[in-house]
Amino acid sequence: MIKNWIISIVVNTIALLAVNELFQDVEIDGVTTAVIAAIILGILNAIVKPILVVLTLPITIISLGLFLFVINAITLMITQGLLGTDFVINGWGTAILAAIIITILNTILQKILKEVLD
Repeated sequence: MIKNWIISIVVNTIALLAVNELFQDVEIDGVTTAVIAAIILGILNAIVKPILVVLTLPITIISLGLFLFVINAITLMITQGLLGTDFVINGWGTAILAAIIITILNTILQKILKEVLD
């Protein structure tokens, strides 16, 4: 369980740094900030995201799951709010695009890391 959590933090850190490079509207002050953001994002994904998923289940079903990207963007914006000026996302559109990229990168990187480590 701890191994999976560490893998998740490493993967989220890499994904956040990649999004920082891809988008001018995403600013992360450094690797340390990205690691802290990844930890906060992991905690939010474990606690807040399931609550949001349950509360928005009808719209998630109607949108065929695409609303999950909005929920991921919400968790990114909450992370940004907690970190202040060290982690900035300018706008909801950027947050949704960043959430999509992070989700894709997380899926690919976790699959690669689990194959390598197992």
